[in-house]
Amino acid sequence: MKRRPFVGFSLLFVASCSTTVNQSNRSFSNLAASEPETLEFAVTDIQGSEDLQQNYQAFRTVIGEVLEKKIEFFPVDNYIEAAVALQSGQLKLALTGPSEYVIMRARTNAVPIIAITRPNYHSLILVPANSEIKSLAQLKGKTIGMWEVGATGGHLGPIKILMDAGLNPQSDFQISMLGKKGLQAIKKQQVEALGIGLNRYKDLLKIDGLSTKDFRIIATGVPLPSDLFVASSNLPNTLVEKIRTRLVENQDKLIEAILLGKANDKYQGAKLVPANDSDYNMIREAYKAIGQGNVF
Repeated sequence: MKRRPFVGFSLLFVASCSTTVNQSNRSFSNLAASEPETLEFAVTDIQGSEDLQQNYQAFRTVIGEVLEKKIEFFPVDNYIEAAVALQSGQLKLALTGPSEYVIMRARTNAVPIIAITRPNYHSLILVPANSEIKSLAQLKGKTIGMWEVGATGGHLGPIKILMDAGLNPQSDFQISMLGKKGLQAIKKQQVEALGIGLNRYKDLLKIDGLSTKDFRIIATGVPLPSDLFVASSNLPNTLVEKIRTRLVENQDKLIEAILLGKANDKYQGAKLVPANDSDYNMIREAYKAIGQGNVF
């Protein structure tokens, strides 16, 4: 999923949450609590009601039928706003990405319900086709372009690739956040390399009218963790379990509905799978490597 700038939002989030939840001791919810008739639903990388309607109206209809609940859209400007609403109980359900999840989990005890896979979701390190750089070790002392701070595929994924190659993100190379200008920047040799998600790379090739012949992939990362549906810790455990069961049982029509959204091609071939918190440790490691371990 798309990521909003991390540092500013994280400071806002820390200010809004006076204490970090003790995940090992706190119960997720009160089993005796009654089930709400309405479930407010947000997607953390969709801004505004109009885009939420265009991309998730069909999904809202189907998930409402599956859960036998009224589903109301809850527009948010960023994942920090979603996290604060989850913590307060104003927001009941959210679809979020790996990067956002680890922060939301740490600060709000958001309950992972189920993960939705993204086929071919991994990061790449590219160099210009005529570059003399052949290995990651040769990037020491160089400038590497990336997407935006906190982006799973375009920042944390590439960081993990470089970490695994023995490079220190805080001292061994410079990072330039380039967003959509990344491919043009390495083609013009404004940076020596680019870290980017595979699907984003394919999209930019089309947008910029470039060819894979213009670039050379020197590293491909491991598959990145899946996006997730998460619940507010204020929901009863029994309801969370019911939601999980019904989503799995009806995953084919739910995924069919989500694919009707114009911005949801990333879920082509997706499946709903168990959400294991440990799968997101690689994201936590990358955050710590860039000096943001304090958010946990």
